[in-house]
Amino acid sequence: MIDFQYIENNKLSNTDDLNLWIESIIKEERMIMGEIVYVLCNDDYLLKQNVKFLKHTTLTDVITFDYSKYKIISGDILISTERVVENAKIFKVDYLTELRRVMVHGLLHLLGYNDKHKKDANKMREKENYYINKFINN
Repeated sequence: MIDFQYIENNKLSNTDDLNLWIESIIKEERMIMGEIVYVLCNDDYLLKQNVKFLKHTTLTDVITFDYSKYKIISGDILISTERVVENAKIFKVDYLTELRRVMVHGLLHLLGYNDKHKKDANKMREKENYYINKFINN
């Protein structure tokens, strides 16, 4: 089950398409859908969560809380839509493409991918691009 929650944010209009896309990623990665909650929020909310749970005092675009067990993928993925807007400008992409990037980035963390080292970060970026292109081309 995928749930979208909104904290001081507008609701997404294409959640059915996003659900199918997310489910297809999990299936392609040979995992099982558990419960995934995407929380679209603002910078202030995400910063408070970053400080509270991770002790980080910087803005970020996405934080993932992983509750997965074995092959059942579950977790909360918090996304700052303000960061998504800014990143979209920096990377010269539209808002929805950048939103999908951070959505899949958080999901990849739940699927066991890491980005702490350059080699791992490059692998994650390849996977992000692959799954974004898959969404666009379907």
